[in-house]
This record gives sequence, structure tokens and C-alpha cells, in this order.
Amino acid sequence: MRRLAGDHELPGRHRARSGADGRRDLPPVPASLMRVTVLVPAHNEEDQIAETLISLQRQQRRPNRVIVIADNCTDATERIARAHGAEVIRTVGNRHKKAGALNQVLEVLLPHLGPLHAVLVMDADSALDPGFIHHAISRLATGRLAAVGGTFTGKPGGGMVGMFQRNEYARYARDVRRLQGRALVLTGTATLFRALALKEVVRARRSGRLPGDHHVYDVRVLTEDNELTLALLHLKFRILCPAECTLTTEVMETWRDLFKQRLRWKRGALENLADYGWTPVTLPYWGRQLLSLLGIIVIFAYLGSTAWSITVAGGVEVQPLWLAVTLLFVVERIVTVRSRGVRHMAIAGLLFVEMIFDVFLQITQAKAFWDAAWRRERKW
Repeated sequence: MRRLAGDHELPGRHRARSGADGRRDLPPVPASLMRVTVLVPAHNEEDQIAETLISLQRQQRRPNRVIVIADNCTDATERIARAHGAEVIRTVGNRHKKAGALNQVLEVLLPHLGPLHAVLVMDADSALDPGFIHHAISRLATGRLAAVGGTFTGKPGGGMVGMFQRNEYARYARDVRRLQGRALVLTGTATLFRALALKEVVRARRSGRLPGDHHVYDVRVLTEDNELTLALLHLKFRILCPAECTLTTEVMETWRDLFKQRLRWKRGALENLADYGWTPVTLPYWGRQLLSLLGIIVIFAYLGSTAWSITVAGGVEVQPLWLAVTLLFVVERIVTVRSRGVRHMAIAGLLFVEMIFDVFLQITQAKAFWDAAWRRERKW
């Protein structure tokens, strides 16, 4: 791989240092001098890689280098990537999907990156909005943050299942904005990392301070982006998903594909927490898992109560508790998709429509709990 011009292995003065709040700062640098390398792992993405690369060409702050990592491709992904000006690097014997593909390139790339370098990792089915890199660089250059992630909306398609995902993504983006960018996960769709932070992750894994092998990404896990987020937080780095860093990403177009995706996400999150254990960092994540478990209990108690009323009592008897739960659910569904417009607010207000997706997610979560508890084989 061609070497990048710039800093190589870092002297001690360039490493992270503790800030006043106990978190670690990185050396501040001029935003105009930062160099951005984009890594796009791609496996047979001929239908979407062009849109992804065009979105990089249209950035207000264009990257210095774009590398498409062709992972066992058998289609036209490589040819299309080269036609759009990207470098292409093929993986060699990779059996670890996205994490393994990224590790192969980062192992060669990272030793030649220093304080002025940032690495943008993005999915081949995502497209950045024009200001993404500009706003992310302006945040990273201060040295206060180790990584800046994006919030995303869903691409068209997928019929009803696609609509549910786009509504879900709108709600997620709203929650992140309300928390002023304090997201729990650096999404794998697109995140810009300071190179120094990634090098620190590698050092920590090699010394045993973090789980995983001696690479940036832990190839044992199902959700490598969630695990890397936990790694950075355990090293006391700060992360952020600012409202200005936005993108669009693919939605799953069938219930079957969506179930497989969400089961991997949910089980992966559980197993990431098991790897790190009970720590001050993982406490809010364990809390979310507890809320998910309570959500499963509530939704099935609600449905069970309704079914019992219909089959045994001969009709639905309105109970004040369940009426209040129903009204809260409807209001929350409507308010949280305001960014999608009046039509989607009206659809969200139909209880039985939104309940379909909510029950689907709860079934997926229950399956993730079950598989993790019985240690069933991890599958992508």
C-alpha cells in the first residue's frame, strides 16, 4: 500500500492526555491541515458504490484519499470504484467480513498516520450529505473528540417495511439531536476517527487493557462498530454525533432481511456488554437492555390482556391502565416522526400499523436474549 505523506510513529508528546473532566484530549490541530482518508469496505456493491463515491466527491471538504476495500467481490464493484476515482485494495483470505477487511488495510495504513490524520469509515451502501466531512473535521480538530459519527435517514424502497425503518431512523436522529449529539453508538454507516485514537485502541488491545485481538476491530463480535465505541469510551475518549453530520443509508427491503440484521445488532450489543462486563461505561448500556426486557414484558402483557378479553370475556374491556399506555404510545409515535411530514404522522397515529413494527422488534429482541443466554452460534 502506498504510504501517506505526514506523521509516522508518534513521539510521546503527540499522545492523548487527560483533560480537566478526566476524559482524554488529543493534540489540537488546524482543521485546514487535517488529512482525511476514507475507507469503504465493499462486498458485491455494484448497485450502490457509485452513489457512495459521488457523495464523497460532492463534499464541501473533499477527502484526501478514498480507498474501496474490495472484500471477495465477484461483481463490478472494483471497476465502478476505479471509474469514480477511488483506489481499490483487495482483501487477502479474509474470513471476518467487514471487520476483517478493515483490519487488513488499517494494519498497513495506521503506522504512517499521525496527529493531522483522520480516517472516515463508511458503508458502501451509504451516501454522505455535502457538509458531513467539513463539520466532522471542525469538531475533531479541537482535540476534544476522538471520533464523530453521523445520524442517518433511510433511502427509498422496501414498501411498508422500508417505511417503518425510515420512521425509526427519524426517531433515532431526533433523540440524538435532543441529547446534543451524545449518542451511545458510533454508527458503522459513517464515522470519522482521529488516527491517534485508533492507534491507541490497537495499543490497548495488545496490552490486554481492551478485549479483542491486536487490531482496531474485534473480529469475534457481531457488531464491530458498537464494540469499537465501547473501546474508545473505556479509554476515556469523547465521541459525538452532531446534528450537522448526516447521511442516507440503505433499508432492508424484506422482513426476513430486517430480522437477520436486527438480530445481529441486538445480540451483538448484548455480547459486547458481556465482554466488557459491569463498568461505569457500560452501566447506561446495561440499563437500555433492562428497558428492552421490560418493553418485551409490557408489549406481550398488553397483547395477552387484549386477546384474553376478546376470547374469554367476549369483548375488549377498557382498563384505565392500558388505555393510558395506548394513548401515550400513540402520541409518542406521532410526535417523533414530525420531521417526516403530516402523512407519516397520520400513519404513525394508527395504532395497529405502528404496533406491527414494534411487536416485530420486540420479538427480535427476545430472540437475541434467548440466543445469547443459550450461547447459540453467532451468525452474520
